[in-house]
Amino acid sequence: MKIDPAGMDFRDLHHLLAGAVVPRPIALVSTLGENGVQNVAPLSSISIACVRPPMLSFSLSTRRRKGGEKKDTLRNIEFAREFVVNVPVVESIAEAMNKSGGEFPDHVSEFTECGLTAVPAERVRAPMVLESPVNFECRLVKILEFGEHPSVSSLVIGEVIMAHVRDEFWANGELQSAKMKAIGRLLEPYCRTNEIFEFNVEYTL
Repeated sequence: MKIDPAGMDFRDLHHLLAGAVVPRPIALVSTLGENGVQNVAPLSSISIACVRPPMLSFSLSTRRRKGGEKKDTLRNIEFAREFVVNVPVVESIAEAMNKSGGEFPDHVSEFTECGLTAVPAERVRAPMVLESPVNFECRLVKILEFGEHPSVSSLVIGEVIMAHVRDEFWANGELQSAKMKAIGRLLEPYCRTNEIFEFNVEYTL
């Protein structure tokens, strides 16, 4: 099968890309709006952009609302120029994560509607998700836009300026990610990390 992406519509192209790049980690990105409302949204495009300085990136690859209106997460980041990346989404908050992806009015906080707990960050105004194993406080570095309206994709890059790790997931100076029970995203369904294996090979970064 050979596929020329130039002839595909938005939905089919999205499904091709999202169905092949799997499993994808899921992040809860929390922001603070200009109206003071705390927002949190699930994103399955999180990636490490750089190690030193530490930078994370994610893509908001959704069609803009009617009239070109941006979604809350992007609008809040453009306003505050900061956000928190809460990772990974674990099994205990999977339902809350799924619910937080719904459409809520600007004046409604997903924290309240989805049963997640907002706690103050140390260096940014955006809240952290208490239930997440790791919270990365980020300062916006750049937003790159690709595509044309209404299929605009915004690539957000942020520098990590403070990290928080729950004590039960930190030992011997490093994260114990195998204990987190993280979930991942396939195309439509999700997957668990309940079967983990290793190779007896050492790699040098």
